[in-house]
Amino acid sequence: MPLIHECVVTTLSPVGRPHIAPLGLIEDGPHWIIAPFRPSATLFNLSQTPKATASFTDDARVFAGLVVGHRTFPLTDIENWPAPRLSCALAHAELEVVRVEEDEIRPRFICRVKHTEAHRPFLGMNRARAAVLEAAILATRLGRLPREKIESEIAYLRIAIEKTAGEAEREAWDMVMEKIAEHLSRETA
Repeated sequence: MPLIHECVVTTLSPVGRPHIAPLGLIEDGPHWIIAPFRPSATLFNLSQTPKATASFTDDARVFAGLVVGHRTFPLTDIENWPAPRLSCALAHAELEVVRVEEDEIRPRFICRVKHTEAHRPFLGMNRARAAVLEAAILATRLGRLPREKIESEIAYLRIAIEKTAGEAEREAWDMVMEKIAEHLSRETA
């Protein structure tokens, strides 16, 4: 399996409007691959404007917020690069599409990393942040997974939240759990 970098990708619409989305970028030697599902704004934007910025953050609230529909996180312009980064990013990478591998479900945009830059120190791993990230990914797959799988994953991830979460991770967890609970209650109704 390849190394996947979980991050927030900024793409630009044809009129230059930024769009942010949580994505796992695939590292493949010197290239990183953006593989958005069809249909998506990220896919459309990359096909029109073949540049993107990957923002790396340890703020679990960003991933949680994006999967529950919040799209208004502050952005910071990058000198000599069109796609802004998350203002809260620890680091960012500027990505330029060099080729596209078409696919009916997930085309692959093969990107060259033009530049990376660090903005703040990374202060180490945290199990609760990882649990929120996993729960956020789970929340994007609710319509494709059986209820038992969802419930067992949440039960396991909750352990890390209870043992290691700070205020930000608890806030992020609550956002994702509300989305999952809404889905499960609709499924039962």
